[in-house]
Amino acid sequence: MLRIFFVFTSVLTCHGFNAGATAVADVGVGAAPLGGAEVIIDGSRKMLDEKWTYWEGPRFSSSLPIKWKIVDDPVDDGTVVMTDDPAAAGGKYGTADIVTKKPYRDFRLHIEFLVIKPGGNSGVYLQNRFEIQVLDGDKTKHGMGAVINETESPYHAYNGFGKWNAYDINFRAARFEDGKLTQKPRVSMYFNGKKVHDHVEINKVWGGPNSGVDGGNDNGFGITDTPQGLKLQCEGHDVRYRNTWIKELDLKESSTDFSE
Repeated sequence: MLRIFFVFTSVLTCHGFNAGATAVADVGVGAAPLGGAEVIIDGSRKMLDEKWTYWEGPRFSSSLPIKWKIVDDPVDDGTVVMTDDPAAAGGKYGTADIVTKKPYRDFRLHIEFLVIKPGGNSGVYLQNRFEIQVLDGDKTKHGMGAVINETESPYHAYNGFGKWNAYDINFRAARFEDGKLTQKPRVSMYFNGKKVHDHVEINKVWGGPNSGVDGGNDNGFGITDTPQGLKLQCEGHDVRYRNTWIKELDLKESSTDFSE
């Protein structure tokens, strides 16, 4: 059964958590990793460098080591990852985005983010293709929490800038037979413990070649049959991430129900 209420313990003590007040819930801010999940952001430089690299897309203009910073959590104890890279100044997306070194096909993702100032902009890219928007102040199909250009923003679930927010996502990759697309990718999502997207079908990669993998392939409709990493966007804004984990799934049916 899915639990969306917070039960506080002192079991987990990784970076980015308030010691002694760690939530052990399936979804929402502070959710602990499910069994078998891989932690990919714990607020440490070591994990950032071990598990992430830059996406070297057509607009890439930064260089390793990753220039994103490790800074103090502005709300709780610990440290977090900050999307600060000079290459992206002025909103130049694609110049300094980071992506996991490991690719994923179907997965369950938990990620927490905090927008420091009004208008702060970033993005969570499933398979480095499909963006779940992080954009303070925007309530449109291009706005906060939207499956970008596919759904309206579930802005009502947003805690606001200066506060931690959490996306809990089940994603099923596109399916192919003999190299041809037979089933489009689908996603379901909880936003701060509220169900906001249910089996949303994603039609294309939006944003062009500078946005993600396959963005320049047949105007984004040419999705290829390749797993890709999780990507986080750098757009010259101060957005911070912590407590991020991912669990690989094998979703046989065309469903993104939360079964765990």
